[in-house]
Amino acid sequence: MRYQISGKQIDVGEALTTHVKSEIGELIEKYAQRATDCVVVFSRAAHESVCETTIHLATGLNVSAKGSATEIYAAFESCRERLDKQVRRYKRRLRNHNSNRKAPVEFGAASSYILAPSEDVEDAEPETLAPVVVAEMETKIPSITVGEAVMQMELAGQKMLVFRNEGHGGVNVVYRRDDGNIGWIDPRNSR
Repeated sequence: MRYQISGKQIDVGEALTTHVKSEIGELIEKYAQRATDCVVVFSRAAHESVCETTIHLATGLNVSAKGSATEIYAAFESCRERLDKQVRRYKRRLRNHNSNRKAPVEFGAASSYILAPSEDVEDAEPETLAPVVVAEMETKIPSITVGEAVMQMELAGQKMLVFRNEGHGGVNVVYRRDDGNIGWIDPRNSR
C-alpha cells in the first residue's frame, strides 16, 4: 500500500510517519484487507492540530475521516478512531461488496466545474445569466448499485454522491437530507 503523509505548514517527522503507517496498516489488515493507497494530511487550525485521512480501497470505495485535538498525535488518534468506527460499521457490507462483485467498479469520466459566486447587489441587475467558471476538472463517476452508493457516501463522509446506476445505466444522486435521512434522485423513474 502506498502512503502519502504530509503537513500543511507543519513538519511531519519520521516518528509520526512511522506511527501513522503502523496504525493505518493495522486497521486495513483488520478490516478491509485490500487498500491501494492512503493520504494523510496534518494541518493547524488556530490552537488545534487537524488530521484528515482518506483511504482508497481496491474496490473503488473511499473511506475518509477527520480528527482534531490540541496535540498532533491525539488528532491522528481521533481520526483513526473515526476511521475504525466507519470501517467496522461497514465491515460485513464491504466483504459482501467484494465477494458479490465479479469485476472491479467501473468509472466513467465527467467534467466538473467550479463556479464563482454571484455578487448580487440588491438593486443591480446582472449583465449576463451565465456564471463565471473559475476552474474545470475531470471527475470520475462510479458505476455501482444504490446500496453501494449510500455506503460510499457514508464511508467518504460526503453530503452527496453522483453515480451511474448499475441496474439501468442512468445517472443517479444520493444525498443526506437535513432531517438525517438519505435522499435518492433517479430521473429515469419520473413520470
